[in-house]
Amino acid sequence: MSDNETRHCLPRIRSAYSQFSEKERQVADYILEHSNKIIHSTINQVADDLNVADATVFRFCKRIGFKGFQAMKIALAAEIVNPIQDIHETISESDSSKEIAEKVLRSNIRTLEDTYHILNNQTIEQAVLALLDAERIEFYGNGGSGIIAMDAQHKFIRTGLRTTAYSDAHLQIMSASQLSSADVAVLISHSGTNKDMLRVADIARQTGATTIGITNLATSPLSKKVDIPLYTVSQETEFRSEALASRIAQLSLVDALYVNIMIARKDKSKQSLQRMREAISSKRI
Repeated sequence: MSDNETRHCLPRIRSAYSQFSEKERQVADYILEHSNKIIHSTINQVADDLNVADATVFRFCKRIGFKGFQAMKIALAAEIVNPIQDIHETISESDSSKEIAEKVLRSNIRTLEDTYHILNNQTIEQAVLALLDAERIEFYGNGGSGIIAMDAQHKFIRTGLRTTAYSDAHLQIMSASQLSSADVAVLISHSGTNKDMLRVADIARQTGATTIGITNLATSPLSKKVDIPLYTVSQETEFRSEALASRIAQLSLVDALYVNIMIARKDKSKQSLQRMREAISSKRI
C-alpha cells in the first residue's frame, strides 16, 4: 500500500466536498463527524447507520482515492493517532521561542503535505494548458492573497507571457471587464468568500476568459464559480489563522504552475530569462 493510501483521508474529503453527489456528501459528513467511531466499525455498520447500501460506502472510498473501506480506515486511523497532526495546535504562551518556531514550521510542513496529497493531476494539467494558450494572464487577490498575486506576477513575468497582478478592488473589476476569451484570470482567495473576488470571477467569466481559482475550501463559492479550481489545505490554530498557513501552499501551487510553464516553453523561456537578467544586471554594483 502506498503512502498516499495510508494518510490524508480527511483533507481529501474536505477538498473534494463540493464535487460530491448528495449520497456522497451523506457519507462524507458521517466520516467527518464520526472519525473515531469509524475506525472501529465495519462497512456494514457504517452503511446501516446511514441507511445506505454497502456498495455506496465502498464507492465513496474509491471516489476519494482509496482501494476500499479498509484502506480508508487505515488512513483515517493514522490521522487520528498521529501526534504530528496536533503538534502545532499545542502552541502556548509558555513555549520558548524555539518551541514556537518548531511548531510553526511543522504546521507549514503539514500544510504542504496535505495540499500535496489532495493535488488533482487533471486540474493542474488543465491550468497549465490554459496558461500556455493565454494571450494575457491576470492575477487577482486581496489582502494577504494580494501579496500572493504580486508574487505570481513576479515569477510569471520571467516566462515572457503578458501578465499583470491587481490587489485593488476597483482596478480588479476594471481590468477583468477588459478580458477576452483568449485570456486567463487567476483568482486567489483563501476563504473563497471574498465579495470582491466573487465579483471579479463573475465579470471575467462574462468576458469568456478562462478562470483559475486558488482557494482552501472546496465548498467555497469561488471554487464553484471558476473553470479550474486548485485547492490548498490548512488548519487554523489559536495563535495562527488558516490563511497564514495556506499562504505557503498557495505560493507552492504558483511555483508549480510557473515551473510547468517554463519547461513547456523551453527556448522562449530561456530567451526571456536572459533578457531579464541582462536588464537587471545594470542595477548591481
